[in-house]
Amino acid sequence: MSIQYMGLSEISGPLIFLDHVQNASYEEMVEIKCGDGTTRYGRVVQLDGQRAAVQVFEGTNAMSLTNTKTRFTGKPMELALSKELLGRVFSGSGKAIDGLPEIYAQKRADINGQPLNPVSRVYPRNYINTGISSIDALTTLIRGQKLPIFSGSGMPHNELAVQLVKQAKIADGDGKNFCIVFAAMGVKNDVADYFKRSFEEAGVMDRVAMFVNLSNDPIIERTLTPRCALTAAEYLAYEHDMHVLVILTDITSYCEALREFSSSKGEIPGRKGYPGYLYSDLASLYERAGIIKGAKGSVTQIPILTMPNDDITHPIPDLTGYITEGQIVLDRSLNQMGIYPPVGILPSLSRLMKDGIGEGYTRKDHSDVSNQLFAAYAKVQDARSLASVIGEDELSEIDKKYMMFGSYFEQYYLNQGADENRSIEETLDLGWDLLSILPREELDRVDNEVLDQFYNHERAVQRFGIKEEVIIAELA
Repeated sequence: MSIQYMGLSEISGPLIFLDHVQNASYEEMVEIKCGDGTTRYGRVVQLDGQRAAVQVFEGTNAMSLTNTKTRFTGKPMELALSKELLGRVFSGSGKAIDGLPEIYAQKRADINGQPLNPVSRVYPRNYINTGISSIDALTTLIRGQKLPIFSGSGMPHNELAVQLVKQAKIADGDGKNFCIVFAAMGVKNDVADYFKRSFEEAGVMDRVAMFVNLSNDPIIERTLTPRCALTAAEYLAYEHDMHVLVILTDITSYCEALREFSSSKGEIPGRKGYPGYLYSDLASLYERAGIIKGAKGSVTQIPILTMPNDDITHPIPDLTGYITEGQIVLDRSLNQMGIYPPVGILPSLSRLMKDGIGEGYTRKDHSDVSNQLFAAYAKVQDARSLASVIGEDELSEIDKKYMMFGSYFEQYYLNQGADENRSIEETLDLGWDLLSILPREELDRVDNEVLDQFYNHERAVQRFGIKEEVIIAELA
């Protein structure tokens, strides 16, 4: 039997407080009837003896301390689940906002998910093809991995997110069991419209489930959005055997909502005002990616976050880096040069790629070309640093070769159109052609047997129209 409580003891921001509450539980859903006859919903976020703090999803505007009726439902927040999620657009709390009726639920599930036994996890092996060379070859996305994108204000992370949705596919099969769950948090109306319009124009909306929280929506809903999205992804993966790619943007908006909410509860702030439990809260999201023993589906995550002031040591990217298996870092200097996507190669890595590439997955030479491209581009940075001190004219001939390689690498490899979808074979072949600009003896990360098969200086000269006698000043 449920008990209805009359009146509130306190209202503070998005929170209401009730005293003398019996048998309430943390995360329990609450139904609130206001004096004007409207009904709002909330959840229990704090319990102190018989005093309960309830987070109101729709906000506490115009609520009264005296004539508000509150009923505890006895269950946590649940999301209606069905395969009909695909092709639909929902609010951050899972309500349909695309003008169509609510979906017919085949089941309902707690948005907080179920604890995952680490022993039941399967090590991720196969890869997801994104069609983007800098990701596929150098920071390969492995199925079941969590690989964040570290961006900054004004960088093209929204465009990159759209390109990933349009182009991503699993390596094997025809893609019928591959889908995407896209969650946008704290975005403006024009950005939300851009996402939806881009997916519809590309003809991929039927394999996408969108959860959208706008910047003028309650911050409470923003804290629910990624959990609703991940609950939908787990359902599609483990009950419909689908391989699900979850894209979460922008995690920074989520963390700022968490900070504001924590402050309203009067909690002691941690670093830069974020709650002390930010690490465990982010882990509760990121660790829902993976592959489970006995399941045919998988959940792969790409969280996107904007680093305040491009500071990679900020708490959000810092803690995200601890939890996830690598990162893709967007470089502002490359962006200013007009290179898209501006992926900074040297600070980016995918810790799981070594076990998901090579023969049987991508191509047997993938590891070789990846290692050599990293090494060569690192020497490009050394040559550029030296040139900034002594001038390009004073560089050695081999340093000038590396400067040439760096220019062509950025122009032809990193830079590709927002609609350009490269196969893994095209990406690897382009990598070898770029490496063939350099003298063969400089490629010290590759066996001679592999070089015999792929190194071809004449083909590189012809492909890129290189004049051997041209000086670096003319290349710029």
